[in-house]
Amino acid sequence: MRLWLLRHLAGLCLAVAALAVVLSAAPAHAVQPDEMLADPALEARARDISAGLRCLVCQNESIDASEADLARDLRLLVRKRLVAGDSDQEVVDYMVARYGEFVLLRPRFDWQTLALWGTPVVVLCAGAGFAFLSWRGRRRQTGPSSLSPEEAARVEALLRSGE
Repeated sequence: MRLWLLRHLAGLCLAVAALAVVLSAAPAHAVQPDEMLADPALEARARDISAGLRCLVCQNESIDASEADLARDLRLLVRKRLVAGDSDQEVVDYMVARYGEFVLLRPRFDWQTLALWGTPVVVLCAGAGFAFLSWRGRRRQTGPSSLSPEEAARVEALLRSGE
């Protein structure tokens, strides 16, 4: 009887632990009920937009998931712009104009982002090319050199004197 009870308690503990892990891995949404819009379509648009905007305090979290005061202000601003009739792109453009490109979790592709992401690749390729050319140049220089007739005679003489 005790063994049966222990087995069931162990199984229950494992189930509770697994449930805790699953619930902790669920995405956090910090949107408060007083922030939500009455129109479900507008609220869904606001959630989509805020999921792509970075919290400027947390920096690695969307404003939708952040509980920072600034994130709350940004969520309210997004909803205010949507209620005013802005399109999704106009809201995002407004936020970028106000806070800079850093506010986007997924930055737009332009020359600056190309330079940012392409520079390490260019530097790595240049370094590999320089290493290859220097290795190739050293290999050519370190090849066996032939002795002049005078040097060969001197080596021969030194070898005979050592005998």
